[in-house]
Amino acid sequence: MQATPNAFSVLNHPSLDQSGGGRASGESAAHPVPLVESAELLKGNKTVGIMHNGSLYRLQATKFGKLILTK
Repeated sequence: MQATPNAFSVLNHPSLDQSGGGRASGESAAHPVPLVESAELLKGNKTVGIMHNGSLYRLQATKFGKLILTK
């Protein structure tokens, strides 16, 4: 049985730029971030609500196993 990691490395990609500029930063080092299983968030449901900065978002699992996040 393979161990489940507690974190994964985020690659240097423009969509992941936290400055909001949409450009990759000069850093080439990966940043460890927490790993959460989707099953832990959904808890057997197909949809879960997520409050973020006062707005309600919906995380939905599709029948094809994809995730959709909508506002």
